[in-house]
Amino acid sequence: FVFNLRKAMFQDPKVREALTMAFDFEWSNANLFYNAYTRTDSYFDNSELGSRGLLKDAGAEERKILDSYRGKFPDRVYTSEFHPPSTDGSGARGIRPNLRIAAKLLRETDWTVRNEKLVNTKTGEPFRFEILLVSPAFERITLPFKRNLERLGIDASVRIVDTSQYQNRLDNFDYDMIVGSWGQSQSPGNEQRNYWTSAAASQPGARNLSGIRNPAIDALVELVITAPDRDSLVQRTRALDRALLWGFYIIPHWHIPHDRIAYWDRYGQPNVIPTQGIVIEAWWVDPAKEAALGRRASSGNGG
Repeated sequence: FVFNLRKAMFQDPKVREALTMAFDFEWSNANLFYNAYTRTDSYFDNSELGSRGLLKDAGAEERKILDSYRGKFPDRVYTSEFHPPSTDGSGARGIRPNLRIAAKLLRETDWTVRNEKLVNTKTGEPFRFEILLVSPAFERITLPFKRNLERLGIDASVRIVDTSQYQNRLDNFDYDMIVGSWGQSQSPGNEQRNYWTSAAASQPGARNLSGIRNPAIDALVELVITAPDRDSLVQRTRALDRALLWGFYIIPHWHIPHDRIAYWDRYGQPNVIPTQGIVIEAWWVDPAKEAALGRRASSGNGG
């Protein structure tokens, strides 16, 4: 779930962190996904580019970069390892401890509960926002999230629109919250400007979906782009990842750390296994397997 920081209600990071507490991934994974998924805890997850551990144990360049921006990022960038909140997966009972934390965080902001509704302490306006979807398949994930938000006094609505309207609203940043993602390669570069920088935050059609405007983030992006070698690229990307995570710009969803594939047993495959993904183009038809497959099919034993 992507917060649109262009909206006043989402500009306080404590508010964003509080809402993060209301998403019960473990319940969704168990009840909707057959426990098939892994919670995502990095913008570069399932690769060496994702941040890991405490900053004090990170590489020298990553530490040096982030130390030079102290005061520009939350203190937890320097003291804690990021993990999304978790539950025991039991549903309403299991999410309760996280909702208590969320309520405490909200009490530290400009929002308070009156008559079971979260309202702005200065204006009295209710905390109300829309979750914009383009796929009905995401209703089953979003509606339980909406119910948890209601327990915090938040009025979240879910709206599904057609593809053209969704794209138009996306291009013009006309949304409160969406479901979004950013495709990453093993060699991040210029595309990171389009994802995270201040310039992209106001450029129609750009992929800075959250509307991040932070000169320190801009600087980290430039460091990634200008990395002189692989080791430096990894450490600079980890620094960017760490800074993004502790900004609470999104509520992390999930991924699957392997590929599922079904195929006929007729192919030869290289001995070298790719580190990421399956390269079908490197397979070939093995004559012996092809012949054996043909014999089994002709004998009625299946293929």
